[in-house]
Amino acid sequence: MNIQSEKPYPIYTLLEIADLLDAELRISNDVDKDVRIEGLASLASATENRVSFLANVKYRAELSLTRAAAVILSAEDAEYSPVACLIHEEPYLAYAKLSHYFNPRPKPILGIHPSAVIAENVKIGDNVSIGPGVVILDQVLIGDNVVISSNSVIENAVVIGDNVTLMPNVVLNFGVKLGCGVVIQSGTVIGSDGFGYAPSGSPKGSNAWQKIAHCGSVVIGDRVEIGANTTIDRGVLDDTSIADDVIIDNQVHIAHNVKIGAGTAIAGCTGIAGSTTIGKDCRIAGGVGIIGHINIADRVSILSMTRVTRSISQAGTFASGTSMQAVTKWRKSAARLNQLDDLHKRVKALENKKSL
Repeated sequence: MNIQSEKPYPIYTLLEIADLLDAELRISNDVDKDVRIEGLASLASATENRVSFLANVKYRAELSLTRAAAVILSAEDAEYSPVACLIHEEPYLAYAKLSHYFNPRPKPILGIHPSAVIAENVKIGDNVSIGPGVVILDQVLIGDNVVISSNSVIENAVVIGDNVTLMPNVVLNFGVKLGCGVVIQSGTVIGSDGFGYAPSGSPKGSNAWQKIAHCGSVVIGDRVEIGANTTIDRGVLDDTSIADDVIIDNQVHIAHNVKIGAGTAIAGCTGIAGSTTIGKDCRIAGGVGIIGHINIADRVSILSMTRVTRSISQAGTFASGTSMQAVTKWRKSAARLNQLDDLHKRVKALENKKSL
């Protein structure tokens, strides 16, 4: 669960923030250590009651002009700061931790909303919040400290671990299993049928394709976070599986029987075709397309818009395609690309002529 302040309007002093982050507070004598910090902001927009952070040297120019009360930064960047410094070895990580103390999201109301529809043989743990319009079908197991937000649907035989948060309009299809500490954002569907069909031999008509029943499920490990409008298909025979500590962005599609290793991060609009295995601690950027039935090793990084068409057997960084360029240059490059076969033949002919 996210860490949240018990204060109705979170307010901290710089000394309190330094203590929360285990950071070194470095201030000049004319700065009030007890200044009331009411939130976080970017370097450019921060005012005297906000804390900001610097995690990338390209924003040093903004640091020099900031009006923040204090900035979380490294010891190396502290000399460039015109305001109080919260010095930390990992500024971005410190900012991430501090963000939970200023999170304005209201705490869920414990209990079951009267409009929720829950089958009789559902087991519900302690300190659970079930919102309006939620539907929970038979043989569902729900752990402690679970939040199921409005209009979510939990189908038969789903298992939900402790400390899980489902935002509004999440669908867990039958038999899906969630570990502890899972967070799923709105509109995501887990456990729908995959794109599995067998050709029937008939070239026309409604019998051209025979649907394959998806008899597996989806198993998701602990501390997994899944973004909005993402879809994860159930397995055909075996389960689709997402290991512990995986983070998945919005609008990602994971097809049937895919297996994703622990600690992997997948950015938005990536598509992973069926029966592909992705290793541990991989970094997959946005818009990546990965074909089915391949294996990707541990600690692989794949850059944005890459098309992965074969297995990757060792750690490293991979990319494909061309970067953006002016349209006039792109048109020339595209035309030359279409001429490669002819150019290759001409070069081979010249080489053969030279060797005579």
